[in-house]
Amino acid sequence: YTTPWGTTLGLVPRQMTTGGKPRLLDITKRGNRYLRMLLIHGARAAMPSLSKQSTPLGKWLRGLLARAHRNVAIVALAAKLARIAWASLRRGVRFEPSAPVAATV
Repeated sequence: YTTPWGTTLGLVPRQMTTGGKPRLLDITKRGNRYLRMLLIHGARAAMPSLSKQSTPLGKWLRGLLARAHRNVAIVALAAKLARIAWASLRRGVRFEPSAPVAATV
């Protein structure tokens, strides 16, 4: 994932595709290590409260936690929060948690 200022965050998984079957590996760990660390720690701290909310983000997070490991969910949440922050900065609007999650990307 590349931010508008050209920084790669390294929060997306590397892919290995063989025979048309994609396999997601670990996160790429490219770009700014400190920014990636802050996003992941922030997602880890925000996960308990976000997963209890009845917002679309909370519903998405509960579904993800039901089918994926907690650490995978933390990195996915960090990537989603980075996309939300980027979209909010790009559009110059405040983040509204009641808005659909897909519309913020």
